[in-house]
Amino acid sequence: MNRFFERRYVIAGIFITLILVLLARLFYIQIIDDRYLLYAQGNVLRHVYLNPARGPIMDRNQKVLVQNEPFYDIMVIPKQVKPFDTLEFCKLLGIGKTEFDKRFEKSIKYSPNLASVFEKQLSAQVYAAFQERLSEFPGFFSSTRYLRTYPDSVAAQFLGFIGEVTDRDMKKSGNYYHPGDYIGVTGVEKSYEDVLHGRRGVQNLMVDSRNRPKGHYANGAYDTTAVAGERLISSLDKRIQKLGEKLMQNKLGSIVAIEPSTGEILCYVSSPTYNPNLLVGRERGNNAAELYKDPYKPFFIRPIQAYYPPGSSFKPLSALIAMQEGIITPQTTYYCPGYYWAGNHMVPCFHKEAHGTVNLTSAVAESCNGYFSMVFEKLMNFYGAKNTSSTFTNWRNNVGKFGLGSKLGLDMPSEGKGNLPTSKYYDKIYRAGGWRSSTVISLAIGQGELLATPLQLANIECTIANHGFYYKPHLIKAIGDKEIIKSEYKVKNNVGIDPQYFEPLIDGMQAVVDRGTAVRSRIPGIIMCGKTGTAQVHGEDNSVFVAFAPRDNPKIAIAVVVENSGEGAKWAAPIASFIVEKYLRDSISVRESGITPEEFINANRLPDLGNYTLKDNKAKPLPKDSIRHTKADSAASKKPGIKSAHQKGKHTIGAPLAVLQVKRREDE
Repeated sequence: MNRFFERRYVIAGIFITLILVLLARLFYIQIIDDRYLLYAQGNVLRHVYLNPARGPIMDRNQKVLVQNEPFYDIMVIPKQVKPFDTLEFCKLLGIGKTEFDKRFEKSIKYSPNLASVFEKQLSAQVYAAFQERLSEFPGFFSSTRYLRTYPDSVAAQFLGFIGEVTDRDMKKSGNYYHPGDYIGVTGVEKSYEDVLHGRRGVQNLMVDSRNRPKGHYANGAYDTTAVAGERLISSLDKRIQKLGEKLMQNKLGSIVAIEPSTGEILCYVSSPTYNPNLLVGRERGNNAAELYKDPYKPFFIRPIQAYYPPGSSFKPLSALIAMQEGIITPQTTYYCPGYYWAGNHMVPCFHKEAHGTVNLTSAVAESCNGYFSMVFEKLMNFYGAKNTSSTFTNWRNNVGKFGLGSKLGLDMPSEGKGNLPTSKYYDKIYRAGGWRSSTVISLAIGQGELLATPLQLANIECTIANHGFYYKPHLIKAIGDKEIIKSEYKVKNNVGIDPQYFEPLIDGMQAVVDRGTAVRSRIPGIIMCGKTGTAQVHGEDNSVFVAFAPRDNPKIAIAVVVENSGEGAKWAAPIASFIVEKYLRDSISVRESGITPEEFINANRLPDLGNYTLKDNKAKPLPKDSIRHTKADSAASKKPGIKSAHQKGKHTIGAPLAVLQVKRREDE
């Protein structure tokens, strides 16, 4: 009896211990660890996400560039699917039974209990027919999404495009994005994704053990509505953007126009372009594949990715630096016999024409290579030939203040920085101390290893128009109703040149248009200051023109490059003048020279790429009997001393045809 009495305390202790352990475990599960609560809620709650519309993008005058159009996805929860007429289902969606089985297996693999996209981007017409019979297909339901539509089909490279999120996108977003969501891939769509994508809504639906809906959880107290993305107001002017794309059709090149007083980009043309509507909808993949095959590279964003020799637009920079440092004055003269000797290297003027005695103003007006070569050598040799390397570094730093050799900080992905060579670069080629000013004399006239993007060329014109400063170029003026320009875009970037030194330079630029090489492009009643240039490359030369207008209180600065099209005065300058007048007057007047926009719109300046031509922004094979190989193409490859950057192994340039150049000449 006593033995049993003692044993019962042991047994009671064991039971009490077990009870305490169970109570502790229950407390941990219900109070401390929320995993089981989530599991339980997962069995009774279903989250239905509501997709927001992306924010529209407008031009500076509130004209629509891109907006949204509703499309419909068919979703499926595999566990809720019951037997139905599969063939009728496939007929309504226009798919085969094999494709149905493949997609259904994919949905099961993703999750038997969660919704996933079964068929996407149904048009309103197809969806209307399917919706009438949706109740016959248990487990399937619809979800509204919004895709982009482009009313005027312009500014494709400016706007960019959207695409479905990848696993990397979802992980990077902290799982904000779900499979089937869309995200900005290029252009403004990518740069401003955070404000364009909006905020997803959610409905918390209660379901039973068989996933049948039982109403909203807590009567919808925790449901949220979708919030559309913010509206973007861009700096682009749709009027001149449309005109620019027409003028550049069937041509390779770029137009960049900037408002000097703000840095706002007014025109952003990359040619060839493409219809942005091709990258929306069910045929997006096929269309994209065709565009990627296009030998003229429409996805190559020339305004910020193509590198060109700045040429004549660069010539005055060394003169401005030399005046600031007191090495020359605006009145400093040079007698030009038609060439300049830098050591044993002759730098000829165009056609070796003798300009006689020139100063800064007349040298700009006549584009005298000799004058600017003389100024460059004075700069490089100011502290003696033995100090060329350190003097060059100082010159390079001053040139860099104009925005060359580095990214300007555009609110757009994939901006290039061009190429502004360093003294170390030449040390590697010629050894330290083994090179002099005559070795790099081609830099004086914007040649050699010096390369710039069209954006940088236009920015230089802003600096000249502003007499010594620029605002960083940017594409977006406002988000929603709020002005959101970053503080960095409101800062004056001074280049360190006294404003007085710009006047003689601008006098020369005005003379270029009033009576010089660009006289054909003179605009009645508007004083435009500009500079033409011709860059020698493989095949026909590149046509280049930079300008700003009007001279007093400039409203627009512009850079135009038409690849493989000869003299700057013949192609680039007229195109620029039409854009300038359209922006300032919203019309184009009759020119004394008789040039009209139509002749440039209808002109085809596409270089021969073998058996392809560009038609309707797509590459089409040419008939064999129409393939031509010009003498100029053959002769260019045989010219002594002319090698491409790729042949020399000095640069890696991403532009086909655009920048295969090291040595070039000027047309004036």
